[in-house]
Amino acid sequence: MPTPAVSAARTILTRLHDVMASRNHAQAKLNTVVEVIGESLNSEVCSIYLLREGMLELFATRGLAQEAVHVTRMAIGEGLVGTIAQNSEMLNLAEATAHPDFSYRPETGEDKFHSFAGVPIVRRERAVGVLCVQHVDPRRYEEVEIEALQTVAMVLSELIANADLVDEEDVASLSPQLSGPQRLQGLVLVKGLAAGAAVFHQPRITIEHVMAEDRDAELQRVYLAFDKMREQIDRMASQAEFGVGGEHEEVLETYKMFAYDEGWSRRIIEAIDSGLTAEAAIERVQQRTRMRMRQIDDPLLADRMHDLEDLSNRLLRIVSGQMGTAASMGLRGDSILIARNLGPAELLEYDKRRLKGVILEEGSLTAHVVIVARAMGIPVLGRVRSLRGVVREGDQLLLDGDQGNATVRPLPAMVEAFEARFAKTKERQAAYAALRDVEPFTRDGTRIKVMMNAGLRDDMPNLSLTGADGVGLFRTEFQFLVSATLPARERQTRLYRDVLDAAGDKPVVFRTIDIGGDKVLPYLRHNDGEQEENPAMGWRALRVALERDGLLKVQARAMLEAAAGRTLNVMFPMVAEPWEFEAARAVFEGQRQFLKSQKKLLPEAIRYGAMLEVPALAEQLDVLAPHLSFLSIGTNDLTQFLFAADRSNPKLAERYDWLSPAILRFLRRVQQSVAGYDVDVTVCGEMGGRRLEALALLGIGIRRLSITPASVGPVKELVRKVDLADITEAMNRWLSAPPANLREALTGWAHERGIDTD
Repeated sequence: MPTPAVSAARTILTRLHDVMASRNHAQAKLNTVVEVIGESLNSEVCSIYLLREGMLELFATRGLAQEAVHVTRMAIGEGLVGTIAQNSEMLNLAEATAHPDFSYRPETGEDKFHSFAGVPIVRRERAVGVLCVQHVDPRRYEEVEIEALQTVAMVLSELIANADLVDEEDVASLSPQLSGPQRLQGLVLVKGLAAGAAVFHQPRITIEHVMAEDRDAELQRVYLAFDKMREQIDRMASQAEFGVGGEHEEVLETYKMFAYDEGWSRRIIEAIDSGLTAEAAIERVQQRTRMRMRQIDDPLLADRMHDLEDLSNRLLRIVSGQMGTAASMGLRGDSILIARNLGPAELLEYDKRRLKGVILEEGSLTAHVVIVARAMGIPVLGRVRSLRGVVREGDQLLLDGDQGNATVRPLPAMVEAFEARFAKTKERQAAYAALRDVEPFTRDGTRIKVMMNAGLRDDMPNLSLTGADGVGLFRTEFQFLVSATLPARERQTRLYRDVLDAAGDKPVVFRTIDIGGDKVLPYLRHNDGEQEENPAMGWRALRVALERDGLLKVQARAMLEAAAGRTLNVMFPMVAEPWEFEAARAVFEGQRQFLKSQKKLLPEAIRYGAMLEVPALAEQLDVLAPHLSFLSIGTNDLTQFLFAADRSNPKLAERYDWLSPAILRFLRRVQQSVAGYDVDVTVCGEMGGRRLEALALLGIGIRRLSITPASVGPVKELVRKVDLADITEAMNRWLSAPPANLREALTGWAHERGIDTD
């Protein structure tokens, strides 16, 4: 039985079919279209605005003053209609005048209408018009009505194109001039430098026919396309080059789950039932997905939606017979891939020898494609807006995945400077690699422990490549983030055992699951389901694990079984008070007793540690320290809590300085407060991986660092140039009487001694 949305769309499309097939001129067709939509939706007003000479012109209306047709015009971004065109997004308002962008046009006679709903008419990914309805009574339009409007907007797009009602030059005028160098800013997803020609992942497929002539034939086409797409995904999953059991395998399994999702395929079939062609049905469902993506605050769910869009694009290319992506056509030289978003399977199709980097309009740190790109060694820049409006196919690009920017059409001097920096980076990497087997002793003979952070099985080869002393922080939550369901205990055990095997005789510190905040799992939510106003300080990390103790019990047993016959180092995140640490340790000890009763082989020893991120814990270290084997200071969260400055807010960047006397005094006090106990103190996070900040940490007594693999070489090289007595004396002096700018003072001190702090 058809759903209400299908029935509403089918009713309108059936009536529009005759309108489209008639010999009437385009204006007459538009006049009839607004009548059909208005009657079908029982709406007193229906209007169509089209882009002409850079303005949105009222082309046809039912309910507004006819004298306003071809007279009322609005700029892109002006009024509700202009806002819809500018953002290419739907509006659905019970009271139009309450919207901040409302603009009253007296010649239309619209003052008596309260409710308003509008959708963009899209052609070649740009809004070329707006279809809207209005009603006297204040009410939001139902979802089925909005879906019907969006379906009709697709039909209007075809009519507009066939009748040449919108000039291509008008559409092109919406884009900025594509000449001269431009700098694009984005979010660093995978670090690294890259240069190459811009290649668009997929040329846009233009849907020429929206309304179906033969429903059964369209269904047959889409059924065959589904079969072919699933065959491709299965083949790619079996041919991935990452070995067996890695996170990439889990990512692709989740991707396959979407490919076989019955709900997705059913929505496409329903769209065909309403009267659309196979191509239009796929596009229609994809538009709905995009609209919902914009409403999702949950980054993990948004990433799942990106996977679904990737599959939609693949299905659309198959059903239309336009199979040519940049991957299938082959890269001709060093290339930077440009895409709105990218699925993991899409990335795997590319020639890794020529693909040098990726720039995405969307993307996030937890996206599946980022995990795959990191393993491939490809830098990725995400959240770069309006890429298609700034970059042309073939434009030269310089991608700086360290600083988070890209330069389009660089001047020769820019290219020369970038190449020099690239060459210098390669030289430095080679010099750091030569330190792999060199132990980091200071000039006065003190051994500093330089460990690395990890979170994936595929990070472990970096342990031998960098010569790190061990893994000071293994983020176990990554396995949970790439999985569609809670990872089974056996799978967790396999991961932890593989990591320990790869580490050999070097220690690995496993941090128990740290989710919440910006790391949300769709299958593990708070009971009340409400959105947290401040998730960074909310239901996350150890708080989640203690409330959902089944989660921690499974993880504890998996770690204990994986570490059988070895030493297990386990750390609890975001401990605020000693009782939380004791409660978490009790869970592990309970599981150890259970395994012992089952005659299972146990770890030789268990070392328990806490991560100091919540400042309150520093006030009770004398209570906690006797029970600790180690204390890891998580500088990222700790600093934002100390300064009350959200580290993800760019407006607060200057307030988030690791070389502030406040944070350095705090860290020195923490170090000194546990000095009388047998507790290893490690600084984990980005702070310890920066050479200048690492220098300051050495000066306040820190002797253990856990940093990114890329930072291990540079920090080892720094350590060998430092005299601890010298830097300790300087730091004590500066923290007793802070200079106006401690960063400048420390930089000058280092340069006087020939220590490079870059």
